[in-house]
Formats: sequence, C-alpha cells, structure tokens
Amino acid sequence: MAGCRSSLALKTAVWSLVFAIPAGSATAQSAVALPAVSVVAVASREITETGEFIGRVTAIDKVDIVARVPGFIEERKFAEGQLVKKGDLLFRIEQATYKAAVEQQRANLAKAKATEVNTRIQLERGKELVRNQNISQATVDQRAADQAGAQADVMQAQAKLDDAEINLGYTEIRSPIDGRIGLATFTEGNLVQPSSGKLATIVKQDPIYVIFQVSERDVLDYKRRVAESQDKYPHVKIHIKLPNGSPYAHAGVSNFIDVQVDANTDTVAVRAKVPNPENLLIPSGIVGVTVERGAPRAALVVPHSAVQLDQAGRYVLVVDQAKKVELRRITTGVEQGRDIVVTDGLKQGELIIVEGIQKVRPGQTVAASMAQGN
Repeated sequence: MAGCRSSLALKTAVWSLVFAIPAGSATAQSAVALPAVSVVAVASREITETGEFIGRVTAIDKVDIVARVPGFIEERKFAEGQLVKKGDLLFRIEQATYKAAVEQQRANLAKAKATEVNTRIQLERGKELVRNQNISQATVDQRAADQAGAQADVMQAQAKLDDAEINLGYTEIRSPIDGRIGLATFTEGNLVQPSSGKLATIVKQDPIYVIFQVSERDVLDYKRRVAESQDKYPHVKIHIKLPNGSPYAHAGVSNFIDVQVDANTDTVAVRAKVPNPENLLIPSGIVGVTVERGAPRAALVVPHSAVQLDQAGRYVLVVDQAKKVELRRITTGVEQGRDIVVTDGLKQGELIIVEGIQKVRPGQTVAASMAQGN
C-alpha cells in the first residue's frame, strides 16, 4: 500500500513540471532556439553607372597584298602569322625580264640624248651660217624643229625608263604597314598577276577598334551628359569582357559616333579605340562592352541576395538593435556586379538579411551574425 502511494507521488511531480509552465511565457520562448540569419551592413561606395553592349573587334588598318606586275613568285620572305614592319620584303617576283626592260630603256634614252645633242649642234651651226646667208632661214627653222623633236624624244625615253624601273620595283612586294600577316594564298613558283587577287593580308592589331550598336535614347542621354558636364569631354571610357567571360586589362575610349541610324536595327554605331599589346583582341571577334555613363558618385549598395520582390515592389529585411526583423520597402537603381544601388529606403550602416530570409518574418527576433566576407 505504501509502494502505490510512492508511485502516485512521482507521477504527480512529473506532471507538475510539464504543465506548470505556460506555453507563452518568456521562459518557454527562451527554451526554443532563435532563427539564425546572416546580415551585412548597408555600405556607401563610389559607383559609376554603366551600360552593357555587344561589340565587334575591327582592325584599324587592314591591307590585302596583291601583285602589281605579272610573273612567277621567286621567293616568299615571311612566316605566316608573324609580325612585319612597314617596308619589309614579303614576296619577290622573278626579275630577269624586268631588268632587261630597264636596260633596254636606258639604251633608248642614251640614243635619244645623243640625237638631241647632234640636233642642237646642227641648229647652232645653222644660226652662224644664216648670218652669212650661206643657208636659208627655212633650213634653220627645220633644224630648230628637229632639235625640239629630239628633246621630246629624250623626255619620252626617260618616261619609259622610269616606267620600266617602277615595274622592276613592283617585283619586290613590301609591307605597306606594321602588323601581323596572315596565310599566304600563293607559294613559290606560282604565276601571279594583278587579277590573281590577294597574296596575303596584313592586319594592324595594336591599337584596335571595337564597334558596338547603341539605341537613339543612349545617344541622346550621352549628348545631354556632355552638354551638362563642365569639361564638355565628348568621349566615354569603355571596358571589354573577353569571350571567355574574363575582364580585359586595358580600357578603351570612344572616338566616333555614326552620323546616321541603321534602318534595319534602329541603332547607332559607336567606335572605340582600345590598346591591344598582347594581341588578345582578334579582328572580327565578338566581345562584351561596358560603357561608363558619367563620373563616379557615392551611393548606397546592397547585395542582390538581400533584395526581395512581391506584388508591392522590392523590399529587404532589416534587423534592428533589438534583433527584431523589419520589412523595409526600397527604391533601387543600377546594378553594380553582385550589388544593386538603393536610392531610397535605407541608411548607411543598417543591417539587412542576406541568408536565412525564408526562415524569418517581420517582427520576429533572430540570432544575427555578419555574413562571411563582410
């Protein structure tokens, strides 16, 4: 009988421990772990508004090498893909025929000069004889005409010699620009002539152009910014993103805006000049173009992961000093990489949730810790 009373007393004690504490009391709430969230502080930093476009790389100088005279290629003096300098010898066409033509024209010139000397002597002699009336004036006039004709023959022979020397010079095909030479279309031993087309192509790769298309609205905004700026600087800085997604190390500067709109795309072509010392930008390639829109300015930025969207617009969850969650409506601006500019709704230094947003609701107390890297 005593054992029964002891067991009943134990059960009564346990029930009193379980049901004696009200579920809504502070002691019960502290027994439940607070939701853990990661926060970052709203930061102010210098930003530059940008626009994103797609651009095509274009060589500043591109020259197709062609033969100026017919003949067989005797030598090719370059390796395909190598850098060449202006004046470097690229091809040599066999020269024997052209050298012979030069020598023949030199002989013709010498003969014409000898004839001109003789006619000049005859004219001077005739002028002496006519004073003594030993010959008629008509004979002197004829000798003067002969001397003038001989002078013309000398000029004609000189011109033919010059032409022959020019053709001989064309047998050595030299680079007209500095640049990188491409594939050779013809090899040694092939017969080439002006109608054969290009023998090779030389492209100047440093610096290089990047051309991209912008809307008429972009052009009008650009002109407005230039008009409002103090220095009236008419060019903008651009940054390149390579096809593999990596940023290009060298910035470029715009130097031309087309004077008309493309009727097919309703866009305007903009051209920028970009350094290319490593030859990473290849003509006709496609790259990403980021255009700076105005000077840097201070602005509040928050991570994209903190910004939420519902039917009423964008908002963030702010953690106040009491560790309570507050829903805050915000107005956003341009994107800056992984961040976004906030123009209204937040103050610098306020803590916003970036991880654990799904676990909390406004008014709830949380256990906040700074996110890694912040």
